[in-house]
Amino acid sequence: MQVVETEIPAVKRVIPKRHGDARGWFSEVFRADMLAKAGIANGFVQDNQSFSAPAGTVRGLHFQTAPAAQAKLIRVLAGAILDVAVDLRSESPTYGRSVAVRLDAEGGEQLFVPAGFAHGFCTLESNTMVAYKVDAYYSPENDRNLRWNDPALAIAWPVSEAEAILSGKDKNAPLLADLGRVF
Repeated sequence: MQVVETEIPAVKRVIPKRHGDARGWFSEVFRADMLAKAGIANGFVQDNQSFSAPAGTVRGLHFQTAPAAQAKLIRVLAGAILDVAVDLRSESPTYGRSVAVRLDAEGGEQLFVPAGFAHGFCTLESNTMVAYKVDAYYSPENDRNLRWNDPALAIAWPVSEAEAILSGKDKNAPLLADLGRVF
């Protein structure tokens, strides 16, 4: 397993090694000891999974505030996504900046998003299934979101506003300038 920093060092790409033969391949997708050696020592407590039938589905940008702030380890089980993390840590030199990484089932790469970041993705293929571990339980009273296409974030999404398939919650999310201090 290889762990690589992104443009925002707190967000990391996790690349599990695949061992293949004529039958296919085998991979260890989660090893707490190896991740801890790379600085990811989170105690994950919940696994989540989402399925999006159409390509162009946008989920996010979501986060939870303290005391239920969540770190996430995201991977794609079927299809492909553009996975995005936005730094919301008010004292961070990268506040308001984002990291975008393509994740797909074929490659098996994962993305670690620490607490203090909003997270979201856009499906690049139909019938995409995403799984992710979190280190805090879902908390409706701490659940928040950020407008996915806020111009201040300058995220290069693969869909336009007219093409994006969104929930009502995500369509009406606040802009970064309206969030105030959340972390």
